[in-house]
Amino acid sequence: MAKIPFIAVEGPIGIGKTSLAQRISTHFDFHLLKEIVDENPFLGKFYEDVSEWSFQTEMFFLCNRYKQLEDIQKNYLMKQHPVVADYHIAKNMIFARRTLSGNQLEKYEQIYEILTKDMPLPNLIIYITGSLETILERIKKRDRKIERNIDPAYLNQLSSDYDHFMERFEQEHPEIPVLRINGDEQDFVRYPEKLNSIIAAVEEKLEELMVKGAEQ
Repeated sequence: MAKIPFIAVEGPIGIGKTSLAQRISTHFDFHLLKEIVDENPFLGKFYEDVSEWSFQTEMFFLCNRYKQLEDIQKNYLMKQHPVVADYHIAKNMIFARRTLSGNQLEKYEQIYEILTKDMPLPNLIIYITGSLETILERIKKRDRKIERNIDPAYLNQLSSDYDHFMERFEQEHPEIPVLRINGDEQDFVRYPEKLNSIIAAVEEKLEELMVKGAEQ
């Protein structure tokens, strides 16, 4: 039986995950799952004082993403309706390991493992990379008030953390293909026409997914 597409778009803050996920959703008529960001009451304080507000911020994201994925599993994937998300819940550990330490990190990891144990995994990940210059430019362009105090050094470190995470993810989940998009070279945020080649690459991956599913 063919696999129901469940795509996760990932990458550093501001790189264009939601823009790409929305385009994929429209093109393929997939349900769009968008992560909750602006609703996080701790995020603005977090960017002003990471050490003071990191645990509250990460717990809010974790609980909300868990609930979103639980609903997606029940209302879409189990009903054979494809989904594209602008995040993968595993990103929580990227941020948590950067901002938490000691007992807080230990408690967070325990809760994360319990909540995500039975969560559905995507069967295709699109990973968007980009230079710090590109990331800062896009964050400035979208001009979210809560992001105006982000430390560029923090963003640069997160980009490195993302690269390391994706390398580990591919080693641990060789069955899940990762489509890498260079956000510097394919600036689909500024030049929407560049989305055409990305959509074509996604179509190719989805065809491979359907064939593989039919063979199993």
